[in-house]
Amino acid sequence: MHRAWFVAAVAFVTIIGAAAFRSLPGLLIDPLHQEFDWSRGTIGAAVSINLALYGLTAPFAAALMDRFGIRRVVAVALAVIALGSGLTVWMTAAWQLMLCWGLLVGLGTGSMALAFAATVTNRWFTERRGLVTGILTAASASGQLIFLPLLSWIIETYDWRPAAVTVSLAALTVVPFVWLLLRDHPADVGLKPYGAQEFVPKPPPVQGAARRTVSVLLSAIRTGPFWLLAGTFAICGASTNGLIQTHFVPAAHDHGMPITAAASLLAVIGVFDVVGTIASGWFTDRYEPRRLLAVYYALRGVSLLFLPMLLAPSIHPPMIFFIVFYGLDWVATVPPTIALCREHYGDDSAIVFGWVLASHQVGAALVAFLGGMARDVFGSYDVVWYASGALCAAAALMALVIRRRPVGGVAAGTATAAASA
Repeated sequence: MHRAWFVAAVAFVTIIGAAAFRSLPGLLIDPLHQEFDWSRGTIGAAVSINLALYGLTAPFAAALMDRFGIRRVVAVALAVIALGSGLTVWMTAAWQLMLCWGLLVGLGTGSMALAFAATVTNRWFTERRGLVTGILTAASASGQLIFLPLLSWIIETYDWRPAAVTVSLAALTVVPFVWLLLRDHPADVGLKPYGAQEFVPKPPPVQGAARRTVSVLLSAIRTGPFWLLAGTFAICGASTNGLIQTHFVPAAHDHGMPITAAASLLAVIGVFDVVGTIASGWFTDRYEPRRLLAVYYALRGVSLLFLPMLLAPSIHPPMIFFIVFYGLDWVATVPPTIALCREHYGDDSAIVFGWVLASHQVGAALVAFLGGMARDVFGSYDVVWYASGALCAAAALMALVIRRRPVGGVAAGTATAAASA
């Protein structure tokens, strides 16, 4: 078996582990509110910092890996996560939560976002890139939900502090595997990339990669499709990571559902997300991406309007149907969004998508904060579900507005896209 598959396996385990670090904030809202009497808006602010930094760090993570190597960046990121999570055990003030879980864990997890998966895939694989990218993307999206039942059981059985320590130890445990088994480039071990016909020498450290990341953004923001893609993806983040992942468990608990049961429902979302992601990629190859995005967002908005009527003390069939559907739709928006970035921005599409992903996390951060504020003000999450449903309807219309490029007019980069805008 080619060494590339072992590297992909290490990356898969690392991304799954990193997902556990991002699973905890939604479970901390009620325990921290009860122990420290912090408002849900204050706790949501720390979660929003975490989500925003996760997205804003992603466009620069690939540049750091090109400059310093994958192993060094990922090992340091894991150490930062372990430090941030471990220090929360001794916190006594809200600003410490924002510093530890917001700043440190946000920066660490952001360094292992989709940029990590894309870098590993591009360097180690010439063939099967789509398959590897799909697997690593599904690991990132689903892993953060699959760990929820374990962490919720620890919190309910013991306390929130053992759960934070568990996350810290898990991060430290992964570091030796990354350092010993992960390699920056096939040339480091004298191999060709998987599927390559010729040996590919290791490129020198890239200077100015971060500067290119910013210059691509400055070019992209002068085009209409970028703002529409960023706007729809911001609503995607708002209605997934910011809304359901952060506030579903406390909202269900408000209706009498045990935390472990609510967390298990989120884990089911993570399982069906894998199916939805693969199916969406298949559809994107065969149907118009704009129409797919419109359908995904419209159906998501309708489902959110029904959610307040489905929340109850126990799990019942309509709630299971909602969970299964939301799982299928969770990151189904990613393949058509990437396809539209590729259509409009050509060679710069990966960097443009990194910035679109940043808007996804900024949207998630805003709703994580505003959702907690709304719960404090109105005493329930109902207004949050209805507002998010309306946002999804707006995203469906925005997706339909994105214009198509002429047949045969493949973009070479953001400069070309800017000129044609």
